[in-house]
Amino acid sequence: MLLRFVAVFSLYVTAGSGTIEYDSDNDFVEEDYGPQLDYKDPHWCHSPGLTNGEVTCHSPRGRAYRSTLGTRCEMSCDRGYRLIGKGSITCLPSRRWSGTSFCRKMRCHVLPLIPHGRYTCSHGFMVDSRCDFTCDAGYRIEEQHSRTCARRGSWSGSQPNCEDTDPPKIKCPPSRLKVAEPGKLTAMVTWDPPKATDTADKSLDVILVGQGPRTDFKEGASIIRYKVYDEARNRAACKFIVRVEVRRCPTLPPPLQGFLTCSSDGNNYGATCEYHCEGGYERRGVSSRVCLFDRNWAGEPAECVPMEIKSDVKTVSALLEQFYEKRRLLIMSGPNITDPDYQLQNIMIQKADCGLDLRRVTVIELLGSPPRETGRIKESLLSSEAIEGLRLSFRISRSYFSMLLLDELGMDRERFIYPMASGELFSYIDSFLLEEEERERLELHRDFCD
Repeated sequence: MLLRFVAVFSLYVTAGSGTIEYDSDNDFVEEDYGPQLDYKDPHWCHSPGLTNGEVTCHSPRGRAYRSTLGTRCEMSCDRGYRLIGKGSITCLPSRRWSGTSFCRKMRCHVLPLIPHGRYTCSHGFMVDSRCDFTCDAGYRIEEQHSRTCARRGSWSGSQPNCEDTDPPKIKCPPSRLKVAEPGKLTAMVTWDPPKATDTADKSLDVILVGQGPRTDFKEGASIIRYKVYDEARNRAACKFIVRVEVRRCPTLPPPLQGFLTCSSDGNNYGATCEYHCEGGYERRGVSSRVCLFDRNWAGEPAECVPMEIKSDVKTVSALLEQFYEKRRLLIMSGPNITDPDYQLQNIMIQKADCGLDLRRVTVIELLGSPPRETGRIKESLLSSEAIEGLRLSFRISRSYFSMLLLDELGMDRERFIYPMASGELFSYIDSFLLEEEERERLELHRDFCD
């Protein structure tokens, strides 16, 4: 009965400003309604907040109200943060804000490393962080030394470079003095080539300018230079001096009536000077002297003295031995003193006496037949044994005029059966018997006999 009673009556319930009506058939009808808007409610929406940022609100009721209905708030982030979401929100009738926002910490991209350098940053890659660049030893920063992460997340400036500005280092060996080798005007000088170092490059090519080691250097000073370039074309150089000293003895004077022939440069350490005497003179003393390291000549000086010929020797060998390697012999033979060829040749020989002496030629005359046969060297008479020995040894006839030319070793070089003019005789001697040095000396004294 109670259930029937409830079903036939209408029940009204009031909740806020809306009404729900129930009928007897348990059906209901919902009527639309909205909340009662209250612009005076100071907390219509929850109070807005923004971590790491700032909220600036404008309310219809004044600045003191931040969350009344219709309030509009501007969102902004602190420096170094970026706003994500709505930049402006409004308090809606639904008691909610029209959007959400938050601040995200901003950062710049990671800086790449620079070759031959590094960098350190004050706050990593965050906004306002400053990264200072430094270079390895031997390099220098080109352009900016630092970059700063700007507010918008980009780096200031451009990426710097480390340029190689430090030249390589090279040290030459010390200068050196070398004494020339004995008998030479040069000396072999050696040294170890310098090594170059560089703070940037591992391997360097060292360039030699001038004469190299383990070669012969001439007398005097030679400047040796080395230079080196690194990959950046930075240059370094060094130099030292190689000095070669030729130790010399005092100039050796030639003997009177003689001359010297010297090896090398004549008076340098190790040079040998040989003594020679002019025609008609012979050496007395040492045959040669050597320039010593202490700049003195070895031995005592030789001299040239008039040649002493022993004409009274009994054998031809004893006679010829006196001239061996000293003088040449011109043996002139005639059947007698009245022979016309002999007389003519004798006249020409007398006129050529000075020239023969310059060419170191001694004249031996053989005249007649035994027992009145004579032989002489100038005014010195020869023994009969020596005369016979000469004729037999060199097959010199007594029957006709002849002339025989012997060299310094006693060798038969030429025979003449007719008188020879001095010019022809000298020409033959100069061409076939004289050495190059003798011809040069003869040229210097050519006017001596005029």
